[in-house]
Amino acid sequence: MSETEILAVVVEWEFPFPPEKIWRALTQPHLIAEWLMTNDFQAQVGHDFRLSADWGSVDCRVRTVEPHRALSYSWDTKDLVSVVSWTLTPTSAGTVLRMEQSGFRQDQQPYYRGAQVAWPRFLANLEQVLARMG
Repeated sequence: MSETEILAVVVEWEFPFPPEKIWRALTQPHLIAEWLMTNDFQAQVGHDFRLSADWGSVDCRVRTVEPHRALSYSWDTKDLVSVVSWTLTPTSAGTVLRMEQSGFRQDQQPYYRGAQVAWPRFLANLEQVLARMG
């Protein structure tokens, strides 16, 4: 692996829910706050928003919005500039949700390892939120 190679964290999770339901949880601020962080998200390309937690915040900008199919946004912290992309693929049993966070440099192993641990937890939280939703 070269010094300039960019790393990505990918998590795929199959949910027993339709893409439309998952899309709501990915794009409605009060639902995002339940499984990820407090935010001022809007599903509008170019919208700047902030995700906030007790440890700090992440500055983001919406890059892609394809309702019920795909969403992406920049994910910028003090030292990390990356992109989070969501892809929703309908299946006979529900939806496969693919999350990819790309842009980790080789010298950003702590961020990379942290994301490898955090994203599966966030998706487990998302599953609980989806189960509670009407």
